[in-house]
Amino acid sequence: MRLDKYLKVTRLIKRRTVANEACDAEKVFVNGKPARASYDVKVGDIILINIGQHPLKVKVLNVTEYATKDNAADNYIVVED
Repeated sequence: MRLDKYLKVTRLIKRRTVANEACDAEKVFVNGKPARASYDVKVGDIILINIGQHPLKVKVLNVTEYATKDNAADNYIVVED
């Protein structure tokens, strides 16, 4: 699944266009490298989102095409440094 779609489906970023713009501005990193919106997300990837005051670092646990509000957070786990 594309990175911008994954960020939207898991509700880490509210809209896909915003996710796409964040990737273009190099505010999203995957495994320590700036990631393009077309990056293919895989289980085990570490995603760092530098938007706002507090950066968010998550580990991908599952990649699903659709997620409800209740189970969207089951696709990742927040990682602390």
